[in-house]
Amino acid sequence: MKKRLLALLMAAAMVCSLTACGGTGAAAPADASGSEATAASSEGGSGSGSLTGTLKIGMIGPLTGAAALYGNAVNNGTQIAVDEINAISGDFKMEYQPEDDEHDAEKSVNAYNKLKDWKVQAIVGCVTTTPCVAVAAEGNNDRMFMLTPSASATSVTEQGDNIFQLCFSDPNQGSASAQYIKDNNLGSKIAIIYNNSDVYSTGIYQTFSTKASEVGLEVVSTTTFTDDTANDFSVQLTDAKDAGADLIFLPIYYTPASLILQQADSMGYKVPMFGVDGMDGILGLEGFDTKLAEGVMLLTPFSADAKDEKTVNFVKKYQDSFKEVPIQFAADGYDCPYAIYEALKYYADKNGGLDVTDKSNEEICNILISVFSDSNFSVDGITGEGMTWTANGEVNKAPKAVVIKDGVYVGL
Repeated sequence: MKKRLLALLMAAAMVCSLTACGGTGAAAPADASGSEATAASSEGGSGSGSLTGTLKIGMIGPLTGAAALYGNAVNNGTQIAVDEINAISGDFKMEYQPEDDEHDAEKSVNAYNKLKDWKVQAIVGCVTTTPCVAVAAEGNNDRMFMLTPSASATSVTEQGDNIFQLCFSDPNQGSASAQYIKDNNLGSKIAIIYNNSDVYSTGIYQTFSTKASEVGLEVVSTTTFTDDTANDFSVQLTDAKDAGADLIFLPIYYTPASLILQQADSMGYKVPMFGVDGMDGILGLEGFDTKLAEGVMLLTPFSADAKDEKTVNFVKKYQDSFKEVPIQFAADGYDCPYAIYEALKYYADKNGGLDVTDKSNEEICNILISVFSDSNFSVDGITGEGMTWTANGEVNKAPKAVVIKDGVYVGL
């Protein structure tokens, strides 16, 4: 923050234009509405090297199909960040190209190959886990750096040292949810409904169950479903009700969650429900009565009603551009280009400058791996302050929780 203030004072003294220099922690310019462009910032760079050139970044995610809500949110958030970075970064620019994978592994690899033909140097993505596992393996062979906004399974980062997560990993979501429920006395007799055909859902369930036992939560009902049976949840809900559950934990995506809420309502069964990041998006589901989600809680790194300046500015830009409130996936997408940008600035400061234009994807990959693995490198984003990464690609940041009230997310 000191560097940001210093940059502002220097800019004022020099009576510069609104385009800031590319040093670490550089201040963002005022946009047309007079608000400061939001930006993540890293601490630790102390050199004077400049970052120059044009970096080609791609995004791979479902822009059509059943998971399109996630992919479009990431794409929208990424585009806002790229536009802001290009406005503040002086002689450094980002060129951005998104590709649709329809939440399909084979199509995701095809999208990756299209980006390679375009000479992409780094990738935001993939958005969903199964495609990301497939592409990460290809990317590791090609030495392509990937920063996924939302593919949270540990199997993603197990594909190689080239892929990092900006989202919480599944184990972290499960254990953090159990701890949050315990610490805030949200329930003591827990029912769990999870998708045993989905690696995301199963991974969160497993760590939640382990942590629940450690902290003294009693799991009174555990029931499952598969992708093929995700249409009737009467058995699961009846089991939870008969077991006396005072909270249902749902480590699942928003589509089956919406059906569970509808069917619980038709049964007259009212019980608090707690989900994770895959449920974010339920309020935008076409045809869903948002009144049914009143009081639903979920763990997330982002709350659109937060009052900090970065979040307020991002939400305003998102609403102005896309006429809707951004969900967590949009915020994750927004933080990814900034994290890459800050990492390159950090490297430039440490090494007397960096021109990315003629760098191969292998060279960019090695640079970004070295920085993201550096314990002194951190990023302040809208999904977490002081974000750092482990050498195995997992992000460290504090979780938050929100509750749905009157059709919007409100911080708990």
